[in-house]
Amino acid sequence: MRRPEWIKVRRLDEATRERMNRPLGGLHTVCAEANCPNIGECWQRGTATFMVMGDKCTRSCRFCNVDFGRPEPLNEHEPTLLAASIAELGLDYAVVTCVDRDDLADSGAGHWVACIEAVRERCPAVKLEILTGDFKGSAEHIEQVALARPEVFAHNVETVPRLQSSVRNKGRWDTSLRVLDIARETARRGGFTMLIKSGLMLGLGETLDEVKDAMGLLREHDVELLTIGQYLKPLDRPDKLEVERFPTPEEYSELAEYGLSIGFAGVASSPLTRSSHLAETLYADALAARQRRG
Repeated sequence: MRRPEWIKVRRLDEATRERMNRPLGGLHTVCAEANCPNIGECWQRGTATFMVMGDKCTRSCRFCNVDFGRPEPLNEHEPTLLAASIAELGLDYAVVTCVDRDDLADSGAGHWVACIEAVRERCPAVKLEILTGDFKGSAEHIEQVALARPEVFAHNVETVPRLQSSVRNKGRWDTSLRVLDIARETARRGGFTMLIKSGLMLGLGETLDEVKDAMGLLREHDVELLTIGQYLKPLDRPDKLEVERFPTPEEYSELAEYGLSIGFAGVASSPLTRSSHLAETLYADALAARQRRG
């Protein structure tokens, strides 16, 4: 399907690529691995979303450009490298995501904790947002990561419940809601502030009513931050889903307004919105909204 005029992507120039690759120090980014349309804008601003635990995912979701395959063993030096890269980039707010590691007994929970602790030690003032997998629904492993106290704990439901089986490999809405619930309750019991975040893609065949119903479900589980963006089929990947529709910018604005009306503290909704795009702005706005509510 031909992309409409409102899908405009800033190209990544080689000078910016070279400037960013040095402080990244060989670390993977979801910007590059997932072919994010915002890479030109974000890297020009000197920000990137780090991707830990390798570049091979043990799941092969039909929307994702990250390679599927047998992962390499975890790099025990990665937490230190991550912290060093965040320090060299001079970030005030860092977003870290991961590939799914179903091959690991703890789904990578221990590595997540090591990464968060390394960043805290090297860059104590940095606000940290993590975007995790579902840990196969393990309460022990979800709690383990939440207790490392990132400022934002994110896990994406990706699509509406009706389409999950055709879009997400092994991912299930009930499992995802469990992840978000356990993370939230861990923070509540621990008496610390941690915002809970999720994300949806549009253009996979859902209706706007289904999207609003999904948003309502997330609010029932006290999710505070939400991102909504356009699904774009990965280039040169015939095995991936086709785009069914390009909702208009006005529809995204309508969903943002609806989200705020039903109690989300922050909603980022536009065709090129991605989980980590301008995440620091959404976090600041939502934290201010939470504080106003008391």
